[in-house]
Amino acid sequence: MPKTRLALLIMFAGSLAACGESSTLQVADGTGPSPRLPEPNKTLIPTVNIAPAIGWPEGAKPVAAADTQVAAFAEGLDHPRWLYVLPNGDVLVAETNAPPKPDDTKGLRGWVMEKVMDRAGAGVPSPNRITLLRDADHDGVAETRTVFLENLNSPFGMTLVGNDLYVADSDKLLRFAYQPGETAITSPGTKVVDLPGGPLNHHWTKNVVASQDGSKLYVSVGSNSNVGENGLEAEQGRAAIWEVDRASGQHRIFASGLRNPNGMAWEPQSGKLWTAVNERDEIGSDLVPDYITSVKDGGFYGWPFSYYGQHVDVRVTPQNLDMVAKAIAPDYAVGPHTASLGLTFAKGSKLPAPFVNGAFIGQHGSWNRKPHSGYKVIFVPFEGGQPKGQPVDVLTGFLDSDEKAMGRPVGVVIDQQGDLLVADDVGNKVWRVSSAK
Repeated sequence: MPKTRLALLIMFAGSLAACGESSTLQVADGTGPSPRLPEPNKTLIPTVNIAPAIGWPEGAKPVAAADTQVAAFAEGLDHPRWLYVLPNGDVLVAETNAPPKPDDTKGLRGWVMEKVMDRAGAGVPSPNRITLLRDADHDGVAETRTVFLENLNSPFGMTLVGNDLYVADSDKLLRFAYQPGETAITSPGTKVVDLPGGPLNHHWTKNVVASQDGSKLYVSVGSNSNVGENGLEAEQGRAAIWEVDRASGQHRIFASGLRNPNGMAWEPQSGKLWTAVNERDEIGSDLVPDYITSVKDGGFYGWPFSYYGQHVDVRVTPQNLDMVAKAIAPDYAVGPHTASLGLTFAKGSKLPAPFVNGAFIGQHGSWNRKPHSGYKVIFVPFEGGQPKGQPVDVLTGFLDSDEKAMGRPVGVVIDQQGDLLVADDVGNKVWRVSSAK
């Protein structure tokens, strides 16, 4: 049977599986410090429930929470994924997508999943650049746009320490000399350390944040599989947050067992590092909740052997019950399959209550759940350095009435004005959420 025909049959079977396997719980049940974790529901063919990417109709925009408003800060971008605000207020946006990773799409399943991701808007070529947006007159719209860095390799995270700008490419951490106010960097970067990449680079996004004193860099590296099916030897240095010495480039594993940590930020009251993590797929629409958690030095968070603490994943071979016994349960679940990527705290925010003390989370949206989950920006209130209470929607309305994706939120950051900026990689915009008062 030709490959195309067989793939179509499998995709059709997948749609039938999606009809048969669906959530029995609400997203709220898989949210909070003690989420409900039903028995795994592994099906022969995974649930595939993609929201096809269509972009925003003219004049359309997300729905903002009460007492806030939303408008486009920048439009016409090319797959904007991540944001960083420079000290002078300029906004850097990583226009990026997956690098070539031919081994990740080998086999029929890999080929089918590649086509599915294309439908979700994740199949466009990577622009491989960082763009600078400047709102010099502070009217909430960037009137200046320049190519700040180009010819990168699927860049994602960015952080500035002094006059050193660090960029996390998909396979290395780079350092560039930056002069305040400049709108482009043309000098070549210096490699600080290689990061896991190569032809098999399943979770390709790498993020970077600096320690409070600037001496250390923390780099997130996602796993090379869903649950180790490519062999644990392919997971060396992955599913982890690295600590990199800024002066020497020496690195160590700071925390591990984190399937795909993306957002990282320092909680203002406790000073602890927090991360947003995408958990595993293909054991049912209600498993496993994605989460945000504080990160302990030397901590192990379960992947791939267990989820949400010490719940064993029987699909993993070989099993390792000694590691399961060490697994730390995360602090706070943010719903199953929400693809929670963006994370920033409300420090500096001028948004009204309740968006005062807590974390903003960009939820890119599900493919392995029926009905859909995520596709919005939420706020988790904090008290005393810990989550307190239920999440509050900040931006919704990214899906239309036919469950098609007009946009998909990713990176979130507070700008110099105290507004929330949101990167939308399907809508090709950066949204600005501000107080309506």
